[in-house]
Amino acid sequence: MRFGYWLPVFGGWLRNVEDERMEAEWSYVRRLARASERSGFDLTLIAELNLNDIKGPEAPALDAWSTAAALAAVTDRLELMVAVRPTFHPPALLAKQAANIDHISGGRFTGKYYRVENAILEPKPTRRPRPTVYAGGESPAAKSLIARSCDGYLMHGDPPERVAAKISDMQALRETNGGGLEPLVYGVAGYVVCRATEPAARREIERITDVRQNAAGYANYEQWLANTQLEQRVSLEDYSVSNRGLKAGLTGTREQIAERIRDFEQAGVDLLLLQFSPQLEEMERFAEAVIPLVSEPSGVR
Repeated sequence: MRFGYWLPVFGGWLRNVEDERMEAEWSYVRRLARASERSGFDLTLIAELNLNDIKGPEAPALDAWSTAAALAAVTDRLELMVAVRPTFHPPALLAKQAANIDHISGGRFTGKYYRVENAILEPKPTRRPRPTVYAGGESPAAKSLIARSCDGYLMHGDPPERVAAKISDMQALRETNGGGLEPLVYGVAGYVVCRATEPAARREIERITDVRQNAAGYANYEQWLANTQLEQRVSLEDYSVSNRGLKAGLTGTREQIAERIRDFEQAGVDLLLLQFSPQLEEMERFAEAVIPLVSEPSGVR
């Protein structure tokens, strides 16, 4: 299992908690990325949005691509997964940005809306045949495209048994639509609450899911939800923590979380994209308490 995390470009992940003690600032994400390399994390996902959809449109949100370029220059081995909003970028310029960041880190644009012919792209990306292309989506069209054209499939948080069914479906799509391609890498989002006891973990979950702290935000979220193609309805807990993070069930004691991670491994998951609050302190707790347990041979405690 590889461990990744969402870079807190929005200043946090909790819609009901205003101040999570992680400012949307370069100084904080630089410190976080460097610390994560030392503590055993493999990858960070840098989300792209013009407006802050968690803390509100007036709140700051870091730009994904310039942040990724800067992080590439101050880290040594951390994989940078930069999210792309296709309508934000002309494809040729996006390819140039991605190739340039790939060189900083050492590491087909024909379609309905864009067509690029005889394009020159130099320098070429370091990684061959290209940087890894991850994608997420729950509509039939998105899943079909991912099966044909991508290297990895990223999912919102869900229990291992539901994730296993999704992986099985995507594998079938891959074989049907992308014959001859390498197997997809499968990643799942999850929000971690690691505490010494189960009651302590439950108290933290109750705190972060108390919608009364921001009832107006919940009303706006319900309005947005009505226009999506998500595969399942979203509960109060799902609203409170972005990307359905609590649904993954990575909460409780260190032993319980480690066992849950093993369940995800059995389901076919290769990568966990984790969220924490506050990010730096809770990531360090996870790295010390949980990662060593997961790394132990099966049956050893």
